[in-house]
Amino acid sequence: MRIEEIINQHRLDLNDTDMVIYKYILQHRAAVRHISIHDLARACAVSSTTIVRFAQKLGFDGFGEFKAVLKMEEAAQSVYSDDVLKDLQKFYAQTSGKIFKRNFDSASRLMHEANRVFIYASGCVQSNVAQELKRLFFYDNVMIYEISGQEEFISLTSGLTADDLFIFVSLSGETPVVVEFAQRLKLLDVPFISITKLHDNTLASLSTVNLYVSPAKFQLYDNEDERIAFQSMLPYFMLVEVWYVKYRMYLQQQRDCTKVQEM
Repeated sequence: MRIEEIINQHRLDLNDTDMVIYKYILQHRAAVRHISIHDLARACAVSSTTIVRFAQKLGFDGFGEFKAVLKMEEAAQSVYSDDVLKDLQKFYAQTSGKIFKRNFDSASRLMHEANRVFIYASGCVQSNVAQELKRLFFYDNVMIYEISGQEEFISLTSGLTADDLFIFVSLSGETPVVVEFAQRLKLLDVPFISITKLHDNTLASLSTVNLYVSPAKFQLYDNEDERIAFQSMLPYFMLVEVWYVKYRMYLQQQRDCTKVQEM
């Protein structure tokens, strides 16, 4: 599990000082992998004990274990390569390996138990992902209703209950309208799933369940100023497809458990 994912899980437990430490780590990730706890404390203008407590709030025994996890992460880079197809193939293989290992039971349970399911996409690519999600779950008679704007969402909130489910598809997880929707749902105790890029973001921290993806950039030109890097969005589509298959497996497991209990 990456540091961003851990932070999102524990974000409500972090105070302002903790967030200062985390923001410093984000901005100096490479250096922090090798920095001492005393140097980090000095850089953040806090005590070493505060650094230890920050790490413990995230579920680590101490700063040493936190730094070990940080060292295992590789920073995503946009690098020109003579063999982009080979790099792309490697990225696809790594992405599928991570997604296939993921446990989707919590998301599948919410989907299965919901009376109604709504989805909101915050952009063009996200909308395509939402359409694919709707298409896949339609095969199981799960109707997913897409919300297209703020007025539609506001009119809908008066009738939402804890038995409904909302799904957000977002890249950054920081789009103001998405964050506002998520905060409203939180107040109403309406569960919601977010699908976001893997990084520290407000939407993920508010979500009942967050499903992460890791898009990658590939520089197709040796002059980076000539064209922007190509960004592969395949992880989003791969995630929803694997989720659907695992949803079917989840339903079968539930039926098998029921049969055993009835025997």
